Amino acid sequence: MGQFGFGVSWIAESFYVDSERFGALAIPAVAGLSAGLAIFPALTAMLFAAVMQRRAVGGIAAGLLLATCWVALEWLRGHVLTGFPWNLAAYALVDHAALRQTAAWVGSYGLSFLTVFIGLLPGVLIVAAPNRRVPVLVLFAVAVMGLWGGGALRLGTNLPTTDIALRIVQGNVPQVEKWAPGSRERTLEKYLSLSARPGRFDLLLWPETAFPGFLDEDALARRRLSTVLPDGRILLTGVPDRVEGDGETRYFNTVQAYDGNGEILTGYAKHHLVPFGEYVPLRGWLPIERLTEGLGDFTPGPGPRTLAIPGAPLVAVAICYEIIFPGQVVDDLFRPDWIFNATNDAWFGTSIGPEQHLASARMRAVEEGLPVVRAANTGISAIIDAKGEIIARLETGQTGVIDASLPTALAPTPYARFGDWTSLALICAVWALAFTVGSARRCFNSEKSKSEES
Repeated sequence: MGQFGFGVSWIAESFYVDSERFGALAIPAVAGLSAGLAIFPALTAMLFAAVMQRRAVGGIAAGLLLATCWVALEWLRGHVLTGFPWNLAAYALVDHAALRQTAAWVGSYGLSFLTVFIGLLPGVLIVAAPNRRVPVLVLFAVAVMGLWGGGALRLGTNLPTTDIALRIVQGNVPQVEKWAPGSRERTLEKYLSLSARPGRFDLLLWPETAFPGFLDEDALARRRLSTVLPDGRILLTGVPDRVEGDGETRYFNTVQAYDGNGEILTGYAKHHLVPFGEYVPLRGWLPIERLTEGLGDFTPGPGPRTLAIPGAPLVAVAICYEIIFPGQVVDDLFRPDWIFNATNDAWFGTSIGPEQHLASARMRAVEEGLPVVRAANTGISAIIDAKGEIIARLETGQTGVIDASLPTALAPTPYARFGDWTSLALICAVWALAFTVGSARRCFNSEKSKSEES
């Protein structure tokens, strides 16, 4: 409860955007979510205790068992009821360049397993018998140096930039103003003004719902795009969309690509929607409203998709919190060259939420071996290379643009090829090694005892 209560406290900020309707729910929502998430480490402890009651193990094996239980329940937390893999144990290493590189091989769940196991070894050392402390010390040193050494080798890979020039626009429009009556013109003018600053770019990137309306239905607004998109430049922007059919209107949260004539080139619809933010689960049973403005619940898109844009590398799109899901951002059959993360963290003010969100984006870059370009309404906008390093950023609350070249992609990582199977393979390999070493030690002790008796 303590970990999650602090770690997701930023959610309360979203309830205060419309405080008259939702402010009273802020504390109960954070407490309820924290209690729900706390079930998973509680189940970790229960599973560990149940196994220990049936077959008590000690030392390194006990540490392996607890780390395995932890990551198994962490994986479930990322998948059950649409999943919420926020603040995984692996993210403790996100600011350590060499240590985070292991995610390229085993993903964030595999790195969580190693992080928890290595973190447990000092405790194992304390309770170990004096004659068994040396192996624990050796294992601790080998594990830490292995993580660091493998990551350092990957960091040695050269990462040049491409000749594609990007311009990310951070409009810094407060959430309370975004959907206010009459604000659409001011918001569009602000984004157009920032986009028109001197400087060369090939791709113009606006954040999630940068235009607070249906841009594809607003011919005048699309014509005004030509002022900032001359010479074949392309705009990628987050916008809501609606489709009429079968006697109903379906709404989508999308990123759409526009050319200088205001024509739509392609688009992507968000497939992993935010419960209670973009739709209400069990709407017929729960008397709860959505926290966001809109005419109805959003409809999920078909899934990860790679977009082909004229004159630009292939791109995958992740809208807002879609970027927090390991292995669920990129189309496995049609690998892109970079990931565009359009988001609107204005809901969370100056809390720790945007920094945590950015940490997830950095881990996706490492896992997939792809640069991640992040456009956020109020920040943090950033360009992240394929090793998770931040090349450029705009802080929360800043208004401005980032002009930079798109970093190159690396070859597909093992995690990009095989997904969470690499995490499972790592856990099985570590257990096999532990059993092998344990069996060898028992055989050695048995032979030693026989020799002493003879």
